[in-house]
Amino acid sequence: MLASHADRERAVDVLRAGYGEGRMEQEEFEKRVARAYGARTVGELALLVADLPQGPVPQPAAVVEVPRTFLPTPRPQTNGKAVGAAICGLLCLPTFGLTGIPAVVLGHAARAEIRRSGEGGDGLALTGLVLGWLSTAGWALVLVLLTMVSVAVG
Repeated sequence: MLASHADRERAVDVLRAGYGEGRMEQEEFEKRVARAYGARTVGELALLVADLPQGPVPQPAAVVEVPRTFLPTPRPQTNGKAVGAAICGLLCLPTFGLTGIPAVVLGHAARAEIRRSGEGGDGLALTGLVLGWLSTAGWALVLVLLTMVSVAVG
């Protein structure tokens, strides 16, 4: 098979690594590089690097343990009820307030669990609570106004 430019460059990289590791002298290295750039087939390139490891030999690195101070802190898991409270709170407008009470219930339950377990999601629970209470208060105001109008009309 005919060799491509990329094949020749890979072979030269292997030769450079071998030379850098002291596996051949400079004169031999230069001759092999010249032959690699002049090679027409992949077989010729394979003969040039057959006696060398295919790339640099890995040197064992000293294992250094990273102090806990520099390790990333694991993110706490988000409370599922907090997510539910936020979703119910956001759905208050399209559902005309039907999800307001579930948002309030889930929000209070989620905040209690978050304080007890240290999970994340307090902002989501608070969002659900605020939107749920606003929806519930809005509907309560509408019902009071309708009651007052019906009493006044007679």
